[in-house]
Amino acid sequence: MKFIDEAKIYVAAGDGGNGMASFRREKYIPRGGPNGGDGGKGGNIFVVADCNINTLIDYRYTRKFLAQRGENGGTADCYGKGGEDISLRMPVGTVITDAASGEVIADLDLHGKSVLIAKGGRGGLGNIHFKSSTNRAPRQSTKGEPGEELDLKLELRVLADVGLLGLPNAGKSTFIRAVSAARPKVADYPFTTLHPNLGVVRVDENKSFVIADVPGLIEGAADGAGLGIRFLKHLARTRLLLHIVDLVPPDPDADPVRDAKAIVAELEKYSPELAAKPRWLILNKLDLIPEEERKARIEAFLAAYGHDDRWFGVAAINGDGCRPVVYAIYEALQQMAPPAPMATEIEDEYEDAEIPVEPLNTDEE
Repeated sequence: MKFIDEAKIYVAAGDGGNGMASFRREKYIPRGGPNGGDGGKGGNIFVVADCNINTLIDYRYTRKFLAQRGENGGTADCYGKGGEDISLRMPVGTVITDAASGEVIADLDLHGKSVLIAKGGRGGLGNIHFKSSTNRAPRQSTKGEPGEELDLKLELRVLADVGLLGLPNAGKSTFIRAVSAARPKVADYPFTTLHPNLGVVRVDENKSFVIADVPGLIEGAADGAGLGIRFLKHLARTRLLLHIVDLVPPDPDADPVRDAKAIVAELEKYSPELAAKPRWLILNKLDLIPEEERKARIEAFLAAYGHDDRWFGVAAINGDGCRPVVYAIYEALQQMAPPAPMATEIEDEYEDAEIPVEPLNTDEE
């Protein structure tokens, strides 16, 4: 199944049924009076967060959703039947906005959350409501109200505690493979990651968190270059960002310090709120640096970069240095407020997901 994280749909709630104007006509009852019933209410349209759905692909091809109209009122005081409601099931993390105004209508951040997005029209009144001492034979009735109609934009933002940033081939997918059992594609060419990947990282039996890997950023991403800027919205719910830096880039003319600063600049250009999140440096590919040169290489990078936050040196390809990062992340998440749902609470939501999410293989310790 293709991973789809955006879609546009049209929804229309049902119109209300019309009221009836009629009179009771029975033998031996010449003046039976009004008996026209009300029209039924139009069907509503709800959206429901469902942890068993992983993508918006169902809404890429089916784009119109029309609720049932209410039935008209009948004679003999019979009211029309109300239209059936529609429930649209969407992945947890879907944000629904009005395509015209951009206003957020619903944020499906919890499994089972249900939101009314289009209200059905009220049914019209039958002539039984218009009788009075001075109007004993009312012939007026009202029509049903129209249901709400909306053009909606759907955006899926995955639920994760930690997000990975970095250039293509910096080692983000390798890192997530090292700390979890997720198996995203890894290759020696750029943009091997084409959609977000999630991994549940096990710290111990009852402690875990979710980590998200998105396609790599490049300079100019905020202006439309590359793939990563399109997926940065998936990091909006994270509480901590890990900036993966390749200390030994394959291009001999590349400058790790300049490239790292360029990623931060693109992040700030895209979303100052996202750029303000806590961000740690993960200096990767230390296995390619001779052991006696590692300390000097790291100190030179940090001095030129001027980063004040925490940093870790790792070799994600063989897992060296990854376990201390995992423990430090978990401790930091416990201290952050307000606490977001941890992986232990939402792990089942991703168990059968197309996005790879699996527990940490503790045998690699």
